[in-house]
Amino acid sequence: MKKLASLLLSVILMVSLASCKGSVQDSRGESSSPNSRAGSLEGASGEEPGEPDPGSSQAGKTKSLVVYFSWSGNTEMAAQEIQRQTGAELFQIVPAQPYTEDYNALLDIARQEQKANARPEIAGSVENFGEFDVIYLGYPIWHGDMPRILYSFLDAYDCSGKTIAPFVTSGGSGLSGTVSTIQELEPGAVVSGGLSLGSSQVADSAWGLADEVEKWLDANGLQER
Repeated sequence: MKKLASLLLSVILMVSLASCKGSVQDSRGESSSPNSRAGSLEGASGEEPGEPDPGSSQAGKTKSLVVYFSWSGNTEMAAQEIQRQTGAELFQIVPAQPYTEDYNALLDIARQEQKANARPEIAGSVENFGEFDVIYLGYPIWHGDMPRILYSFLDAYDCSGKTIAPFVTSGGSGLSGTVSTIQELEPGAVVSGGLSLGSSQVADSAWGLADEVEKWLDANGLQER
């Protein structure tokens, strides 16, 4: 009887241990499943690891270009200040046939070009023009209008979908209706309010060109830095 009782007790202990071991394995299999947690995180983001975030600061970043024509150097100074404050790239409109350095002779040439509706040839071109979103367009005022070489530029480049921000230097005639002219030449573009600068003021280092440019950029929502 003692042997039979011992044998039965041994069988009961073995069955009990096997049952406990199975329970431990099931518990581990349920709680240690790192793949299931990683899968839920990927599903929440909807992105694969390393994929660029479309909402990052680089997405949709504005790219701008300062285009200018300058005879005396005043418009160039304004263009360089705009470039400094915005980080835009810079392109100078240079005539293939240089203008005279004589001011009085230049006035006659400008008048003749206006009468002839001329399109003076530009030396050089803008690479990858389509990549730019904002075009800062600078020029002096000649006889109440843009120099005709600006018409050459606007004929050569399609600004549809871009913002054109005009800035001018003059002896006191202001923008002279050139903002409307640009809009007529580039109907697919958005033309912002223009910046008018006095030629003598731009040439005066104590005047405050930087402040005028900053106020203009802010007023038109063009400040990019």
